[in-house]
Amino acid sequence: MANNKNNTILKAHQLSIGYKTKKIETIIASNINFELKKGQLIGLVGANGIGKSTLLRTLIKVQPSLFGSIQINNKDLDATSTIDLAKQLSIVLTEPLLSKNLSVFELIALGRHPYTNWIGSLSENDLTIINNALELVNILELKEKRCYELSDGQLQKVMIARALAQDTAIIALDEPTSHLDMYHKAYILKLLQKLTKETGKTILFSSHEIDLAIQLCDTMIVMQKNEVICDQPCNLISDGVFETLFPKDLISFDNKTGSFRVSK
Repeated sequence: MANNKNNTILKAHQLSIGYKTKKIETIIASNINFELKKGQLIGLVGANGIGKSTLLRTLIKVQPSLFGSIQINNKDLDATSTIDLAKQLSIVLTEPLLSKNLSVFELIALGRHPYTNWIGSLSENDLTIINNALELVNILELKEKRCYELSDGQLQKVMIARALAQDTAIIALDEPTSHLDMYHKAYILKLLQKLTKETGKTILFSSHEIDLAIQLCDTMIVMQKNEVICDQPCNLISDGVFETLFPKDLISFDNKTGSFRVSK
């Protein structure tokens, strides 16, 4: 049991997520319980509008929880300072860049911000880590390009490299394959799988690409209307979880192929 606990990197207990104003509290999902293990690729999936981004943003402290607790490395997220969290968890969100005039190298170098001094100067160690991130994502040839010159797929790889340069145990990505064609969706998720194996980092991403997540992920968090389930893809298939994810009038899940099909 002790080894299992030590292998847990992110834990949610009796978590409720949603939005709160002075007058009203809107709960999107509640009674969320799961433990994520080190060195795994974890996909967060569910129907459109079910609350995937809300859950992801709550787990990474971008949005406050309504109830329950989140632990990162066995420490309460609420008790973790911003600078300490930035050294444990890096994020790639869907918001557009504030300035696409930065070079690829300059953007990736921003990932070193939690470690640099007050003027942000880079040490030899910082430069080594940045260049290693460029190599891991295979974008060394883009190093001097300006971000506005990049395709959506290239820019997404640069954002992943920036997260790698932050050198955290966890990387969280919100819809990393949005706006990409089918080939680049598969490429990005396959890249994330490769990075978990080569770096030992835990990578958590939300996505609509359920078929790809089933094939590539070690663990999946499936958000349904009345519950949130976390397990290995093979167990989720055998338990019939994906069969109830969408109305069967238009789309159904084939347990034999592990994929969704349009109903005839």
